[in-house]
Amino acid sequence: MSTPSSNALLDRLGLQVPVIQAPMAGVSSPAMAAAVSNSGGLGSLGVGAMQAEQARAAIRQFREASTGALNVNVFVHRPARADARKEAAWIERLRPGFDRCGGKPPQRLREIYTSFLDDDAMLSVLVEERPAVVSFHFGLPRRRQADALRAAGIVLMATATSLGEAKAIEAAALDAIVAQGWEAGGHRGVFDPDTDDDRLGTFALTRMLAMATALPVIAAGGIMDGAGIAAALALGATAAQLGTAFVGTDESLADAGYRERLFGEPAHRTVMTRVISGRPARCLANDFTRLGASLRDDHDVPDYPIAYDAGKALNAAGKAAGRTGYGAHWAGQGAPLARKLSTRALMDALQEELQAASDGSSPRILV
Repeated sequence: MSTPSSNALLDRLGLQVPVIQAPMAGVSSPAMAAAVSNSGGLGSLGVGAMQAEQARAAIRQFREASTGALNVNVFVHRPARADARKEAAWIERLRPGFDRCGGKPPQRLREIYTSFLDDDAMLSVLVEERPAVVSFHFGLPRRRQADALRAAGIVLMATATSLGEAKAIEAAALDAIVAQGWEAGGHRGVFDPDTDDDRLGTFALTRMLAMATALPVIAAGGIMDGAGIAAALALGATAAQLGTAFVGTDESLADAGYRERLFGEPAHRTVMTRVISGRPARCLANDFTRLGASLRDDHDVPDYPIAYDAGKALNAAGKAAGRTGYGAHWAGQGAPLARKLSTRALMDALQEELQAASDGSSPRILV
């Protein structure tokens, strides 16, 4: 189902295919984003873990390979609340993992990422570089930030996991809502990770927001092929955002351990956990998710992204010892459907499958 507003958004961005590649920080690359945009979709870069000039360089690398639209995603999380006692206890909680890897835990933890809310340098880069889209995860930007981006002609989108968050996005006069279902891989986009989460599935949330808001809705979570895209569109979505589907592509920055799990048994057991980064995120089953299952209280975990400092240190120690079980192996519940293809081949397959689903014929599934 399409509406004038949804068609207007696709037209404004120059998209021929209603597919958005999720902006996976640490996984998506300029080459991946360019291949998606060159195939008629919307390529994305996640720059929440980058400094401003690193983000500028990534945007320019994309532009060397594509003249298509680009989405740049930033994190607008509440800045971390440091708690030295909690952080020291967390280091001790992880010490056995470091011991198994023959490594030493950090003596103290730090806030490794700056929230966009406090990052004027990143705002300046985005205003100067003018990507077609800037999207927000974990909340909303400050009004002055949104006004500056809007004045630069940039389309603004934000993630919602509930009707309340979607209404806040609409009230902030952004241009579109990314409806992130419970199935989605990576960080849950909840505005406040300490409040109750209704855990709405992608299709229920997409339909709800399509009916209750006037903004275009982009379905995200568990969608891996053209049939899933067609289902999302039938429920009122403007487009579908796919992340896990692109993790195994040639252009992905996922390392060998990540890929081994994605195409192995762990893909069938994804887990929502806070222990890796400090915020809820869906991950392939690994040593870290097993640690999370043993915790009695998530509030033992330091704030995001302070906890991530410890998580990254443990992953580095593990990799140095040949153990890959402590990585941030983000993936959604559709992980068993992942395919080993180039990004361009995957986009071709998605278009063919979407067309077949729309025609009611049986698609030829590429694996």
